Amino acid sequence: MATLNNYPRVTLAAAFIGLIAGCGGKGEGVPAESVADYIHTVIDADRTTYTSDVVDRLQNVENVIKASEHFKEDKALPLPPQMIRMGSERVTDKSGFRYSLQSLWPINKANGPTTEAEKTGLEAVVKNPDVPFRSYQTINGKKYLLTVYPEKATSLVCIQCHNNHKESPRRDQVLGGVMGGIAIYVPVD
Repeated sequence: MATLNNYPRVTLAAAFIGLIAGCGGKGEGVPAESVADYIHTVIDADRTTYTSDVVDRLQNVENVIKASEHFKEDKALPLPPQMIRMGSERVTDKSGFRYSLQSLWPINKANGPTTEAEKTGLEAVVKNPDVPFRSYQTINGKKYLLTVYPEKATSLVCIQCHNNHKESPRRDQVLGGVMGGIAIYVPVD
């Protein structure tokens, strides 16, 4: 008998998101704000789990393998932000929503805000990390809800990497501090 534990987490997350996005019809269903919150919950849980239970454990506790921004060349683990980017690329190709990890102080410039609304959202969650920033945006004639959630340093791995990286524009990150945000775009019919 199949149980939920037998299915890969990505498949469960995709099914969950599909159910939420497909609820209702003709304007009825789960509000876009709730959909964004559900999506963020899955992303945050996966990122936190990968950071602590994979990267921190294998790199710092068991000294088995390092994480590297050049993970393919170095035969290493991808960094947590790279895992988010890779997942995002797969989701964007298959769904109507998209997400990205961003920062006002990105080490990788591709992780900076790409619009004024994203920049405003990042500034808002830095000032008030208890409230996600929400804004409706029209992109290529389609309306989206943009929600930016604070991305906090959940592990010493995060702050050590950011504070010690030679290209880091900010070297005073602290555990629990806001390092950036997760920007999620949910289509609104």
